[in-house]
Amino acid sequence: MAGKRSIFEEVGEVSKPAGAPKGGMIDQGRGGARGAVRIWLGVLFALVVVMIAVGGLTRLTDSGLSITEWRPVTGALPPMSEADWQAEFEKYRGSPEFQLQNSQMDLAAFKTIYWWEWGHRQLGRIVGLVWAAGFVFFWATKRIPPGWAGRLLTLGLLGGLQGAIGWWMVSSGLTGRMVDVASYRLAIHLGLAFVILGLIAWHMLSLSRTEPQLLQARRAREPKLYSLATGLMHFAFLQILFGALVAGIDAGRAFPTWPLMGDSFFPADAFYLPEGGPAVLAFFENPGLVQFVHRMSGYLLLAFALVVWLRARKSAHPATKAAFDWAVVILFGQAVIGIVTVLHAAPLGLGLAHQLMAVLVWMLILRARHRAQFPIVRSIRGSR
Repeated sequence: MAGKRSIFEEVGEVSKPAGAPKGGMIDQGRGGARGAVRIWLGVLFALVVVMIAVGGLTRLTDSGLSITEWRPVTGALPPMSEADWQAEFEKYRGSPEFQLQNSQMDLAAFKTIYWWEWGHRQLGRIVGLVWAAGFVFFWATKRIPPGWAGRLLTLGLLGGLQGAIGWWMVSSGLTGRMVDVASYRLAIHLGLAFVILGLIAWHMLSLSRTEPQLLQARRAREPKLYSLATGLMHFAFLQILFGALVAGIDAGRAFPTWPLMGDSFFPADAFYLPEGGPAVLAFFENPGLVQFVHRMSGYLLLAFALVVWLRARKSAHPATKAAFDWAVVILFGQAVIGIVTVLHAAPLGLGLAHQLMAVLVWMLILRARHRAQFPIVRSIRGSR
């Protein structure tokens, strides 16, 4: 027989036996180690940013062709003796870059450019090891969130592809046709780095909330704004590729004037090629035309960003509006740095700053796009 009920007991209150399961335990058991995976991705993100910076310095210091072989494993060890250094120098002396451009270089100067390229490749190995160690650990301990194994595995596969493309790029400068790497191969190499970085950032943003929270947020998504942000993302990526073409042939130093290119709007001899060839090659190999395309694309990108920003001002979500505010502000700053870089004939410091600012612009556009897809919904009182 049941005991007497207290006169203060709420009607309808049901007592639960001790040890009864609490609500939400099913979700808790299926969430995986989202926080730990996010930290691991954060480490990878930082390493990829550093690698992009070192890669930019490697290109700006003309160091990319100093190592003439691709040895993914044994190449991890640098020359250990003077004889080893001399052997590496002799290999470089046989390259077109040395014979046509650096014939006066001595061993001490060679060591400087060698260390830049070796450091860039070594960072690639470190990124691969950090990814492999993290993926194996989370997979073996069954801590990968449901549905995330394929996404995390894809990052590793793209990293391996990036290494192969890196050598494909370097090999283009060892064939004899040019003294630098092919600019279009450099664009593919840098473009894939930004793809990898973008995927890592997107995954980190998604892992910052639980799956139920993401599903709930998606019900409040803004399809039109998301589509515009996707277009802005693609346009920014195209501009990054144009920037790689500029860096590949030092086109940033061709016309150190602004807003005109020399004395005219369109560069003189835009389709001239010293060695001849089809006119389409001028879009990759003529410094004036390459810089002109990068300039015009930058203006159009900024104009389109302002259109997207005006649409974002109509959003009902303050966090979404703030994300687009920052994206446009930094994009405008990037345009200013680009102009200053051109006016100073692309010195090393400004060139690197321009490239790193591109990373920031890319991240902020992706963040704004994520906010449009998964807005942070706040109540009237301001709580999430």
